[in-house]
This record gives sequence, structure tokens and C-alpha cells, in this order.
Amino acid sequence: MKTALITGSGGLIGSESVSFLHDKFDVIIGIDNNLRAYFFGDGASTNWNVSRLQEQFPNYRHYNVDIRDYEQLGNIFKEYNNDISLIIHTAAQPSHDWAAKEPLTDFTINANGTMNMLELTRLHSPDAVFIFTSTNKVYGDNPNFLPLIEKEFRWEIDETHPYHAHGIDESMSIDNCKHSVFGASKVAADVMVQEYGRYFGMKTAVFRGGCLTGPNHSGAQLHGFLAYLMKCTINHQHYTIFGYKGKQVRDNIHSFDLVNMFWHFYNNPKSGEVYNAGGGRFANCSMLEGIRYCETITGNKLNFSYSDDSRIGDHIWYISDVSKFKAHFPAWEYTYNIEDTLKEMFSAFTKRSAVI
Repeated sequence: MKTALITGSGGLIGSESVSFLHDKFDVIIGIDNNLRAYFFGDGASTNWNVSRLQEQFPNYRHYNVDIRDYEQLGNIFKEYNNDISLIIHTAAQPSHDWAAKEPLTDFTINANGTMNMLELTRLHSPDAVFIFTSTNKVYGDNPNFLPLIEKEFRWEIDETHPYHAHGIDESMSIDNCKHSVFGASKVAADVMVQEYGRYFGMKTAVFRGGCLTGPNHSGAQLHGFLAYLMKCTINHQHYTIFGYKGKQVRDNIHSFDLVNMFWHFYNNPKSGEVYNAGGGRFANCSMLEGIRYCETITGNKLNFSYSDDSRIGDHIWYISDVSKFKAHFPAWEYTYNIEDTLKEMFSAFTKRSAVI
């Protein structure tokens, strides 16, 4: 049976992958043990999303397994073996703030967990396409040393700089900079995914995401910028802006657009490839701009305050250049801009009574 395996299947990108692929594979294996609730509290639990997937997709098979448990993961691989033709590895500790509280937990999940997945793939499903959701935090704080200019509502890069037109490309160094503990653990995983492609010849790809977003995101203060911002605006919850006058810029890619990137790669894979994967110039905003969008869409004023304490390793300006991926897969296109995504979030969150 044609089978896809998705780790972190209850999360934003994992659940989008299940929805996208359910009619393209005979079996979808989902691995998720709801560690997100441990990281960020019950309000960030993904249990509601797993239940939705189980009800909606009859070919979805859920496994409540921790990716640090090599033996339990091995039992799943042994059960399906060469039936598995696609692995999308999204399970992670995703917050650079949280990682500093428990560095060992962060590293064993992000680095060791990824090693478990890579080695079991090599042993049991070596012909499978292996896709890893990395992060722009592998570039550390290098983007903060670009020539940035403060404008009324955002920071922006100098117009004469090569990155101005399309954003930051894959040539930026990931070395000699401050990453945050989270960024460092993701660097370890990122490089190993490349190595299994280049050394062992496996079909692996690293997608270095900007802000990943969408209506199925269980946003929390420490992770999930747009989702948490919309949630706070709907529910009149207090929101804190940390540093940079609220003008820090993020590009945001909708979960559908990212998983569609995965699908294009799966159909024409390469070995040890690396792609920046964010909203680019098509979909980006500053904190202040995001607040204005949410207030306009909801009709509510956001209750927010400002703290001068910027988050360690945070980017002042980050926009992804996806030109390399577009050159390899010219049929791929964006479908959701910032406003489209936030309107979809507002509709989905209000239907769920914003209990996520």
C-alpha cells in the first residue's frame, strides 16, 4: 500500500500534510504525542486537531509515540517498511524562548529525534522521500547585521542591498552567530538531513521556514505569531510586543502553500537539498502591521503593551527568498497573502469559539 508518514501530525504543518495527502496515498501514518501542551500549556494542545483528522480521514492511522523513542518508532517502520514512500518530519520543540528553559529536552527532540527518523528511514524505507521542516533560525542573528532602515511601521532593508528585491537566500551563513538554543538544535538536525542525502544518497530536503501559519495553528505566546495575535484580538486577551518598537518584520507562509512545496519536491526529488520557504515579498508584515490587520478584520481593538526586552536571537527583519525553489519547481505558486490568511483564521477560530 502506498503510504506516507507524518510526524507532528497534530500540529499546523503535520495536519495540513494529512489533509493535503489523504486522497493521494492509501495510508497516512500520523505520529504525535501532544508535547505542544507540555511546552505551552493546555491552550496549545493539539488533541482537538488529531480528533478532527481521525474523524475526517478514514485512511489516517494515529500513533501516540514520542520521536525520541527509537524502539517504538522502529516498530512503526517495521510494520510498513517499503510501503512508505514519503516522510514529512514536522515534530519539534518549536520555540527559541522555551528551549532555554530545558535545553536537553529541546535538543533531544529536535536533533536526536530527527536522527532517529533519518536512521530508521535509511534502514527500512531507503527509497522514501524525506522532507524536514527546518527554520530560518538556523541563520542565527546574522540577518540583524544587514543594513536596516527604520520606517513608520516596520524595519526594512536598504534598497541598494541585493536582498531587497526578494529577501534572504540560502547563501547566508549559518555559522559564527547567536542562534538561540532552539536555533542550534535545529542546525544540528538541518545539517544531518543534508548529510543523509549527500552521504547516503537518500532523497532528502530541508525547508527553512519563515513564520508558518494557518487556521489549524494552536498559537501560543511563545510560538505561532499570527495565530496567537488573532486569538488575542478575538478574545480581548492581552498581547505583549517584545522589542524593536513592534516594527520587526516576519514573512508568513500559509501551511497549504508550504505543503504544496513538499508535494512538488516529492514528485521530482533530489538529494540533500536546502530551500528557504517563507512568505517572501508576497506575504510579510511587521508586528504593528499585523495588529492593524487583526483589528480591521475582527472589529476589535487589541489590548497590548510593549516591552523593550527583545527576545534573544529574534530577527529584526526576515523575508525569505524562495527563488531557488521556484527555479527548481516553476509550477509552484503562492495562494495566500497575509490578509487572506488572517481572514481564514478569523473564520475558523470563531467557529471553534477560539478555544485553541
